[in-house]
This record gives sequence, structure tokens and C-alpha cells, in this order.
Amino acid sequence: MTLVLDSGAFIALERNDRAMWVRLKSAQLLGQVPITHGGVIAQVWRGLGPRQALLAKALAGVDVRALDDTLGRITGDLLARARTGDVIDAALVALSTEDDQLVTSHPDDLAALVTASDREIDVILT
Repeated sequence: MTLVLDSGAFIALERNDRAMWVRLKSAQLLGQVPITHGGVIAQVWRGLGPRQALLAKALAGVDVRALDDTLGRITGDLLARARTGDVIDAALVALSTEDDQLVTSHPDDLAALVTASDREIDVILT
């Protein structure tokens, strides 16, 4: 099981949400490295120095994957199957594997994508 983090998870960490920090730390203590992709980082990172110190701290323990050609094609296929258009969300679902936990602030937006993926992915509200 891997934590897959959407922008809502990072926003919660940046706001110092205790439950989200516990979730992140627990995964890391179990030797599980949470993942996301660069598109999600673009949604939350503004380079505001000390104002984003908590976000920078959280990112230090996260595997940020590239939204490259391979992931792009898998994402595009998933978007076609789900008949939706949000590339950032679809790429997160494409990164997810069976029994992963996708942490988001908008689980309803991911429902069609998870269904179309034909995988058991837990979508968890931040």
C-alpha cells in the first residue's frame, strides 16, 4: 500500500493539518514512500520561501514522479475510458496500484477515474 497524494493532501500539510501529518509520518515509519507527480506540485508550489516551509518539508519525503510520455499515454487512455478531462487527477490514478490510498480533498472527482482503472484504490478524504 502506497499513499498517493493529490494537491488537497499537500494543502492540508501546508496548513499544518495534524491528521494529514500523522498519515504521512505513519507511512514513512512503515518504510512506505508516498508518491505524487510533478503536475500536482505545480498546483501547490508557489516558491514563497518561509511561507511554504511545511510544504517543502513534506515534499522532502515524497517520491515525485515525472509526467512523462509513458505516464501521459496511460493517463490519456484512462481519461478516454472514464470520459473525463482532468489530466492531473487521471495521472494520479494512473500512478496508483492495487490497494493504494489516494489522498485528496475532492474524492467525487476521482470516482469515475478509479472505476475506469479497474483497480481497488482507496480514495481518502483529507
